[in-house]
Amino acid sequence: MQNTSTELLKIKTLGELKAAGYRPKSIKDEIHDNLIKALREQRNVFEGIHGYEHTVLPQLYRALLSRHNINLLGLRGQAKTRLARLMTRLLDEYTPYIATSELREDPLNPITNLSRQLIAEAGDDTPIAWMHCSERYFEKLATPDVTIADLIGDIDPIKAANLRLPYTDERVIHYGMIPRAHRSIFVINELPDLQARIQVALFNILEEGDVQIRGFNIRLPLDIQFVFTANPEDYTQRGSIVTPLKDRIGSQILTHYPLDIEISKRITIQEAHITDFQRHNVTVLPVASTLLEQIAVEARRSEYVDAKSGVSARLTISALENLYSTCELRIIQTGQSSTTSRLVDFEGVIPAITGKVELVYEGEKEGAEIVAENLISTAVKTLLKSTPLPALDKLKATDEVNPLNKIIRWFGRGNEVFLSTHQREEEYRSQLESVPGLLDYVRTYLKETPPAELYFYAEMLLWALSEYNKLNREPDIRGYTFSDLYSNFLKTSANDLDES
Repeated sequence: MQNTSTELLKIKTLGELKAAGYRPKSIKDEIHDNLIKALREQRNVFEGIHGYEHTVLPQLYRALLSRHNINLLGLRGQAKTRLARLMTRLLDEYTPYIATSELREDPLNPITNLSRQLIAEAGDDTPIAWMHCSERYFEKLATPDVTIADLIGDIDPIKAANLRLPYTDERVIHYGMIPRAHRSIFVINELPDLQARIQVALFNILEEGDVQIRGFNIRLPLDIQFVFTANPEDYTQRGSIVTPLKDRIGSQILTHYPLDIEISKRITIQEAHITDFQRHNVTVLPVASTLLEQIAVEARRSEYVDAKSGVSARLTISALENLYSTCELRIIQTGQSSTTSRLVDFEGVIPAITGKVELVYEGEKEGAEIVAENLISTAVKTLLKSTPLPALDKLKATDEVNPLNKIIRWFGRGNEVFLSTHQREEEYRSQLESVPGLLDYVRTYLKETPPAELYFYAEMLLWALSEYNKLNREPDIRGYTFSDLYSNFLKTSANDLDES
């Protein structure tokens, strides 16, 4: 039918629907045809999905063109459910159904005896209603307590009593979620968590359309686009997809984390909930955004983090939200009108990290906060290695030419730098400016760096020098104090002697 949405919604009977030229179409054919149209028109159906353009999406297109049921296999936070939800964009905007049908059956292709009987009696006067494409999406999280009655259905004794019908009558059946998803997209998340006997019940539904409920062997040719999601971890930790069911799923598509940091940044900025006040008054520097993404990269390859569990994209999303909030808190406390992100502000993102990573035994021994700080430190070192700045791990004390040794000796004379997220902007900058040659060193190697980022890089240099045991970084509840490594060692030793 080529009618507009307004014209379609005016059709109220089966006769009017036939006159309009309506022809039945399965949901998989509908998705197939609309996908072809979208591709030819170069429309982006999966808007907001980044980094899958040359990997996941082509596989998904092929699966849909093949009219397959699909299993999206990947670690958490890889947009599996979002892909499934966006598939509703491949459905017709409005679809007709028999108004009195419990399963919203096609007026020209009814599947229950009740609907067939209604059409036989009412003919062209059979009432028609319309459902929007957004109503044709069903989603169920697979948990061990899901029952066959939930998914497929069961006999309803209350309905039997009210209608005074015997249990042998088809009308006493209460249909579960899958039959009610007739002509829709049905998603089962975390499929391996579904009990094996429940998975077995899906065999015939996927292949033949047979639904058996308490002895009823009802032939219901359900028209459903199934999409399953699964985490590879589930295959060993909690359950598995039984082989016959896996065999009936047409295509299994592997998802992945973003392949580069720029794609990760696009996803994080797109998904983070940032208030208008934060956008207008807080400047999160590009280097700070890159550092956030690098933390996730380091977490995914850390020996302390469970690689099988994965590190969700939600880590950097929550971390960016916390970074903005840390800066906003400074504005409130200092009375300034605006502020710029600092490295010391990353103490505010630690809760976002600790809540998003699953630690192995060694990580649990270290402690979640220690692991989070180590991830930040590793990310700082990795990021500095990607800049023109000389390698700090190769810095030698005997190298008199290197300006960094002059900076280290300045700290050796008892000087200290204190940096806090609560400092006003001018106080924070004056602390970094007090270190002779520090900002000049950054300017020398990072000539195109904006002035605001120079201070961030300067702070990163101090942090990295402490990681390479050139300086001491002492955290407390207020912030960080950078001082000479050996004087701090002597101070600690003296305190130990006093206590003894």
